[in-house]
Amino acid sequence: GSKSRRSLSTFKPLEMSADAALLPDLAVMRDRSSDLVRNSPLAAGAINTVCTSVVGPWIKVKSNIDREFLDLTAEEAEAWESGAEFLWNMFADSPECDTTRTQNFHGLCDLVLRSALESGDVFSMLPFIERRGSPFGLKVTLIESARVCNEGWKMDTIDRAGGVHIDAHGAPTAYDILKIHPGAVTLKNREWITVQAFGADSGRRNVLHHFTRLRPGQNRGVPYFTPVIEALKTISDYTEGELMAAVVSGFFTVFIKNKDGSGAEGLASMSPTSEVGGSASDTDYKLGNGAIIGLADGEEIDTANPGRPNTAFGEFVRAIAEQIGVALELPYEVLVKHFTASYSAARAALLEAWRFYRKKRAWLASSFCQPVYEEFLMECVARGLLRAPGFLDDPYVRRAYCLATWYGVPMGHIQPAQEANAAQTRIEKGITNLEQEIADYNGGDWEDTHAQAVREKQARKDGGLEPVVAPAPAMPSRPMNNPADAPDKPEEN
Repeated sequence: GSKSRRSLSTFKPLEMSADAALLPDLAVMRDRSSDLVRNSPLAAGAINTVCTSVVGPWIKVKSNIDREFLDLTAEEAEAWESGAEFLWNMFADSPECDTTRTQNFHGLCDLVLRSALESGDVFSMLPFIERRGSPFGLKVTLIESARVCNEGWKMDTIDRAGGVHIDAHGAPTAYDILKIHPGAVTLKNREWITVQAFGADSGRRNVLHHFTRLRPGQNRGVPYFTPVIEALKTISDYTEGELMAAVVSGFFTVFIKNKDGSGAEGLASMSPTSEVGGSASDTDYKLGNGAIIGLADGEEIDTANPGRPNTAFGEFVRAIAEQIGVALELPYEVLVKHFTASYSAARAALLEAWRFYRKKRAWLASSFCQPVYEEFLMECVARGLLRAPGFLDDPYVRRAYCLATWYGVPMGHIQPAQEANAAQTRIEKGITNLEQEIADYNGGDWEDTHAQAVREKQARKDGGLEPVVAPAPAMPSRPMNNPADAPDKPEEN
């Protein structure tokens, strides 16, 4: 905090609120982040790695209703959960859940996460649109971050900042949304619509805002690459320069020197190299294979050595990438997909990255997946597809029916045998259960896995692939008093 220390004399940051520090530069940061994702291999790889690990090909739901609160038997609860999951999979696996009829729910999850990382936040709306061929009216509409801005590009105020209307408590009340993207091809018809954040009568959320709040009072999200934009751009430019230098060094280049410095006049009397279509008047001189060229009096050849490839390039890029990985919560090995250290070091890097992936998956589930799932259950109950007394009237009952667990692709394994033995030990000691281990191993469902194992076991027995074990002999019901009834003793060696 010293103001007299020479090294800190020019370090004079301003004290600003979250919105005052973020919103004036948000559009520029968003544009630069998008450009890096399009043009920087390291930035694109970081986004793809996070999305692949957090969402992957699917993100599934496991219904876990509170049967004790709802006064249901285990069989009734299991039947309700199975029915809810069946209807949800029917909704989530179809592109009809998307307003644009382009992506299924798993693709929408990937797009929400990708947009939030690249732009800082993303918005979604849940309209009801009845369409032929779709049994559900609920649809998902995603809105890009740049479309939410103050109407008419007005200045931010205490009750409206970054397109978000705020009440006295700091809660959002409405959103100003452009009908088209501000960077669209057409610059006409710039019209805004104001959408209320909550329904006036029902209190239902009309707009879902997906972002991570880093400071109290922050109303818009920060792009994932914000602290490393400069580093990513610099390392991208440096890599491009080194690549071009290496290409240029592949050409053997010579310079003609003479005493008066008037240029390569002696070359004017030279014949061009043996090229197709060459003529004596050509000035595009080239070096030919095995060619012997005479120089004019006083001229000599000097070669250029650019010193490429640069031997220090790899270590320098690694050092910068390690710093970038720290800010992005991605270890260097995971960021560049390069595992050359020991097993323990590689596993430590994966475990560290998966802490970040689990956190992001939990954020995605709570911010996007769970709200959509709850709206979906409400429609199913209203349509009579699911029987849930009190769901529409009692918030406590609705909460008990909406409890669910979201899971995606597992971490993967470096040494499957050792990790399988560790899983068996955890189950035997009661640390975890079979359902949790199966979900962590391959993202499967315990009930489906168990039912399939029973069918396979019986099929192998019926096919004669497994020996039929004879039942153990029955124990005598009373003591044997007659020595003659005793079984023969084995002969001693």
